[in-house]
Order: sequence, then C-alpha cells, then structure tokens
Amino acid sequence: MALTTDFAGIDPAAGSNETKTDYARYRIVPARHPWRTAGTIFAAFVLAAVLYSTFTNPRWGWGVFAQWFFAEPVLVGLGRTLLLTALAAVSGSILGTALALARVSKSPLLSSLSWGYIWLLRSIPMIVLLLVLNNLGYLYETITIGVPFTDKVLFDYPTTQLLTPFAAAFLGLTLNQSAFFAEIVRGGILSVDQGQLEAAAALGLSRRRQAFRIVLPQAMRSILPTGFNEIIGLAKSTSMV
Repeated sequence: MALTTDFAGIDPAAGSNETKTDYARYRIVPARHPWRTAGTIFAAFVLAAVLYSTFTNPRWGWGVFAQWFFAEPVLVGLGRTLLLTALAAVSGSILGTALALARVSKSPLLSSLSWGYIWLLRSIPMIVLLLVLNNLGYLYETITIGVPFTDKVLFDYPTTQLLTPFAAAFLGLTLNQSAFFAEIVRGGILSVDQGQLEAAAALGLSRRRQAFRIVLPQAMRSILPTGFNEIIGLAKSTSMV
C-alpha cells in the first residue's frame, strides 16, 4: 500500500530559497596575530638601531675598509677563493655521490672501501691534509703510472711540477669535501621510503635508473640544505690555503 501526501499549492523551489543562507551579509574578519606584529616591530627597531650605530660610528673606519678591500691583491685573492670553492664543491659533490652509492651498495668490497675512505678523510684535520699534499714531492719524487708487475711505464712526471700549490689545495679540499658530502647523500638516500624502491622495481626499472630517476631526486629535499652548509664551510676552509 502506498502513502501519498497532497502538497498542492506549495512551490518546492520557494521553500528551498527560504532556507538558503545569505552569506553576502557576513563580513570576513582576518585572524589577528598581535605577538607576531609586536615581534616584527621589535626586530625592525633592533635592525635599524644596529645599522644606524654601525654606519654612523667613525671608529669603524669605513674609508680605510673600502681602500683595502678593493685593493688589487685582495680582489685577486677573493677571485681565487671563489674559484677554488666552486671547483672543490663540484668535484667533491660528484665524488661524494659516488662514495655514497658505493656505501649503500650490496657489494661488501665497495661498501667497506667507501666506509674506510669516509672514516679516514673525516678524521684527518684539513690543515694536516693540505700539508701532506703540499709536501708530497718529498715522499714521491715522481708520479708514475704503469702496468702492474711489469717495467712498462705509461706516465711519468715530477711530482713538484704536477702538484702545484693550487692543485694541492684543490685536491685537499676535494678529498675532504667528498668525505663529508658522501654522508649527506647517504642520509638523503636513506630518507627515501623503501616503498619507492619497491614500486620502481615492480615497474621493471634497473638499479641504475632506480637510483637516478627515483631515489636521488627525492633525496635532494634532504641533501640540499645540509649540502649548502657544507659549501659555506668549504669557502671558510680555503683560508688555510
């Protein structure tokens, strides 16, 4: 049996319009952050006071600073510092990435060699490493490359001519930077969820493509902040050269 109700004379559309809320009469009030505003004002006040004190105090001697800072020897040294930092950062990052991939590899030999390299280079102070490389010519008069266990020599060159002071500094900074950067990259690789590797393996991707297409791009989120800190520290380390 069906029950029917007579709604004759009632417009359904009119009823729905009566219940519809008129949001146009409401005023949107943004959230207030009084402590953030007070902190911003305080920080601006402190910054203005520091800048005013710094640039109006004659004891700072800004004229003398400008005279010596823009001197030719200082600018030449600054250029060499930036060049050395850029070269060591690029080469150290490449070598560090290779060391990190070897460290997390399934090969016991590669993993052990990478671990030993990282442990040794992170343990040696930078100044000691630079001194050893700068005096490497005393330990080895020539750098020789040949076929092992034979007398055939492929390359033979005096160490002091090949390893110039700039080359020794570049090599020392690169070796030191690669050891620290390897641990940064390894930490970034381990931060990637294991499910990403399983999904990539399910798609049939090779290990190399998994590393360079799946793992490393996602690991960059963890690598870049700490990596830039290392580059800043590397620039400061050039003062020992």
